[in-house]
Amino acid sequence: MNLETKWLEDFVALANTRSFSASARQRHVTQPAFSRRIRALEQAVGATLVDRSTTPVDLTPEGQLFLVTARNLVEQLNESLGHLRGLAIANEALDIVAAHSLALSFFPPWISRLQQGIGELPTRLVAMNVGEAIHVLREGKCDLMLAYYDPYASMQLDPEVFPSFSIGQVKMLPVSLPDEEGRPRFPLEGSESIPYLAYTQGAFLGSSVRMLLKNDALRLRLRTVYETAMAEGLKGMVLQGIGMAWIPDFCIRDELRDGRLVRAGGEEWDVPLEIRLYRCSLVHKPGVEKLWRQMQKLPRDFLQA
Repeated sequence: MNLETKWLEDFVALANTRSFSASARQRHVTQPAFSRRIRALEQAVGATLVDRSTTPVDLTPEGQLFLVTARNLVEQLNESLGHLRGLAIANEALDIVAAHSLALSFFPPWISRLQQGIGELPTRLVAMNVGEAIHVLREGKCDLMLAYYDPYASMQLDPEVFPSFSIGQVKMLPVSLPDEEGRPRFPLEGSESIPYLAYTQGAFLGSSVRMLLKNDALRLRLRTVYETAMAEGLKGMVLQGIGMAWIPDFCIRDELRDGRLVRAGGEEWDVPLEIRLYRCSLVHKPGVEKLWRQMQKLPRDFLQA
């Protein structure tokens, strides 16, 4: 196989812009020349990497997989050149994407605990929904992903390509504002219809709650009065007394302890989930490799938040 570095850089540019003309301008070549270079790359790889029938252009499944390798090779080459030129990249920050609730309530204490075991760890954190985070990880646009894991969820990652560490256990608890006597204003098993604060259809946490309700729908009289993708958004509405919702326990520890929120049902209504830290095994960024080795040496209970 005879690959030219500029072809890889061309392909990464095309994956970013989804446009042959825009990529050609970015790479300072004519569009016909740019198209020929992408064709040459496909011939060298032996697979069609770009679906040219769509506008904007899209990557084929083979192209999606090769993109991670291409980005990795380009980054490694740039890092090596940086070392040769004496550039300091030893303290380069790791790019982490995380579910919104994990970014707000879970990540700060967890990363603080982790750094007690491995030392200072520069990071950049971006919050997004789980579906977007998985897409970003698959395309090699982040170093690590912090996400919920549910074995029954539809979105699964190949553990060979995307290895992970289990770093926490969480329960989704049904909660409500208390009444004057400290009991839930909206009990799950009451006789009245319950105003329900729900996750939107595409939200990962919503799928886990819907799995629970699927088997118990006849026992409950829920009427959806509000939807959002974010657990913190539901928490705010519960605190306003708008209805009841399922919220991760680490998001509401203070409110449960202070009595500002109470459980709306018993433990049989809890939804257990796991929290995992993912990486892509096709990417060999030095900082990620070092972190992964260090985490493998830590006791399992130290990694768990």
